[in-house]
Amino acid sequence: MATPIHPDMAPILDARRFVTPATNAAEKRRNWTAYTQALAVPVPASIRTHDRLVTTPGHQVPVRVYQPAGAPGLLPGVIYLHGGGFMMGDLDSSDTNAWGLCDGTGSVVVSVDYRLTPEHPFPAAFDDCYGVLVWLARHGAEIGIDPRRIAIGGDSAGGNLSAAVCLAARDRGGPAIRAQAIIYPGMCESGTSASYVEHADSPSLTAESVMYYNKIYTSGAANADNPYAAPTRATDFSNLPPALVHVGELDPIRDDGRLYASQLALAGTWVTYREARGMLHGFLRVRLTGTQAGREFAAITGFLREHLA
Repeated sequence: MATPIHPDMAPILDARRFVTPATNAAEKRRNWTAYTQALAVPVPASIRTHDRLVTTPGHQVPVRVYQPAGAPGLLPGVIYLHGGGFMMGDLDSSDTNAWGLCDGTGSVVVSVDYRLTPEHPFPAAFDDCYGVLVWLARHGAEIGIDPRRIAIGGDSAGGNLSAAVCLAARDRGGPAIRAQAIIYPGMCESGTSASYVEHADSPSLTAESVMYYNKIYTSGAANADNPYAAPTRATDFSNLPPALVHVGELDPIRDDGRLYASQLALAGTWVTYREARGMLHGFLRVRLTGTQAGREFAAITGFLREHLA
């Protein structure tokens, strides 16, 4: 018997009414903005934010910094990478997720406005995200971050990018990452696993759209096997940061997360796998309106707190 959609998902289903037929990136971005704004909650007064540019070798990367108001000394840092199929999203679209991580962990959160497709296919987004990690390891104290305590996490496309940055940091000898929170990641897999079939027409994300976004990001076959574009294509999953891999049961890309978690476990990397029963892609966005969705979010912040202590 199929699992019913969890009642906490009702606001996601309602917000999908803002999504209209779209044939190009600009139209898709307008849909994404309307959808994410419908689920957004303003930053509370207990958190201070400011926007700035981070200098990386190839690009000036816009970021938004979230700091617990009044916290003394240097704090742990969390790099947050938003979702949006590598084509959509910005500092506003996942603002509620980012300030929630700051509030729940007591860390300084740096949300990254990486470059998007189709204008900037792989490796632009990956380069931006890795570049921010390198900058924080060298200059994090400028924004209140202890560079010895940095974690990374993201959802959907951001989960892919977070895993890719962890692989690159290991391969390149740093910077050190304390933990990775990989939330319903899209790993640019081939789309043949069970979840792509069972939940192909999910109301929050379709398998067809996933394959479309992946193809543009990887330039088709050109980068389909590059582990920094498709992290589950790596050949070595050892010596990576402790991981939380957290997926929704009714998500077409659920099995991308299952695969990544199993690869980490088989390589001896510390990993916790969590599957949100009855939940759709995007369940982080309703943590403030759904009791169980709130518990799912708390599992992420608890994991990060543990590894950043």
